[in-house]
Amino acid sequence: MERCAWPGIEKPHYAHYHDTEWGIPIHDDHRHFEMLILEGAQAGLTWETILKRRESYRRLFKNFDPQKVACMTDAELETLLTDPLIIRNRLKIFSARKNAQTFLKIQDEFGSFDAYVWRFVDGKQKINRPRTLQEVPSFTAESEALSKDLKKRGMSFVGPTIIYAYMQAIGMVDDHMEGCFRSTFKKKA
Repeated sequence: MERCAWPGIEKPHYAHYHDTEWGIPIHDDHRHFEMLILEGAQAGLTWETILKRRESYRRLFKNFDPQKVACMTDAELETLLTDPLIIRNRLKIFSARKNAQTFLKIQDEFGSFDAYVWRFVDGKQKINRPRTLQEVPSFTAESEALSKDLKKRGMSFVGPTIIYAYMQAIGMVDDHMEGCFRSTFKKKA
């Protein structure tokens, strides 16, 4: 089975993520919040580093329930800084609470985070069919616009590159490479 070049065959957990999640549109606010937190944790690291720690993040960040994360105390967040099963970066850990609070405000304003975020691609998945990894952009005009709006609303660790990775992860963008079994559409002209 041919797939995109980045997961590799020697990393079954990475291949599983590619095969079952990456680029598949989601419309569930709980999953949106999970991917925002994980992509923010990835900043400066590899996705594989975070993916290997995903279950620990789920456990420590209250199964990514934004209501519960928004109410985490300083003491709870400080405790996370001692846990070797996640990335122990103070700014990233504390940003999860602030981002959860902003996430909830966006839900209130738009009815759901999903309704808010998909507006940045006019409600339709953007499909690309790169032939090489070099053809995959690190950010786009859409990720810059979403990033700017999220920052304006108070989120952090949501730069354009992080947001583009988020958009790929939740299927707003489908960057499966030409020839990958997940690429079910022809390359757009």
